[in-house]
Amino acid sequence: MPTVPTRILNDGTVMPRLGLGVWQVPDEDAETIVEHALTEGYRLIDTAKVYGNEAGVGRGIAASGVAREDIFLTTKLWNKDQGRDATLRAFDASLERLGTDYVDLYLIHWPCPKDDLYVETWKTLVEIRESGRAKAIGVSNFLADHVKRIIDESGVVPAVNQIEMHPRHSRPELRELHEHFGIATEAYSPLGSGKGLLEDPVVQAVASEAGVSPAQAVLAWHLAQDVITIPKTATPERLVENLAAVDVRLTDAQRAAIDALNSASRVGSDPAEVDIDLWD
Repeated sequence: MPTVPTRILNDGTVMPRLGLGVWQVPDEDAETIVEHALTEGYRLIDTAKVYGNEAGVGRGIAASGVAREDIFLTTKLWNKDQGRDATLRAFDASLERLGTDYVDLYLIHWPCPKDDLYVETWKTLVEIRESGRAKAIGVSNFLADHVKRIIDESGVVPAVNQIEMHPRHSRPELRELHEHFGIATEAYSPLGSGKGLLEDPVVQAVASEAGVSPAQAVLAWHLAQDVITIPKTATPERLVENLAAVDVRLTDAQRAAIDALNSASRVGSDPAEVDIDLWD
């Protein structure tokens, strides 16, 4: 069973640096895939209210036989639940669906700057952390201005910013800001969300030279940068393949070749434009 490297977050919480994301995994399938992932050695599971599979994730954790304290469980607050009272209600509901009395990491899913509730919401997450029901708190899809504003107005630095990140959109400026504040970067869509990254000739060449799969090469590129990454798959074979990336070491030249693919090409939504009606 591979040994997954960890990151000590700025609040002292220890987080695995490779895990399973379950976006677009139906609730009825989540139990099986989460149970299988935990059996294979995964310890980080990332879900969200809007994914509609928190209950299935909770069942998978229960069925796995892995002790709850050995699992790092993340979920996220949905856009329509921003604001203090709604956030508290939504958090309670997520815990109930997950079948747990705490999460290891709770994130604001999008800043929704046009609605201007994310500072109030962030302060509410601070309350939740202080209650002990979330061991760590952070944000997702926050741009530099959003990150700086919540720090300025709350005095509390997020432990994590989960962002779209892959070789074609490697986010160097935002990661530099994260490093300045001690915020961990967590990459979603790390394999480019099925938009041709793994078929790119450069990725194919690096993978061939390293004797690994294209997905393993890209995940190793993430891990070499101290980034936390959560590739999504519902395929048991790919679960095992992705986890094995923790033992892959790319050369400086191989990493540089993948670095050169950056073109700031986003595959997801622009955080500056997303409002509470996303996916309504």
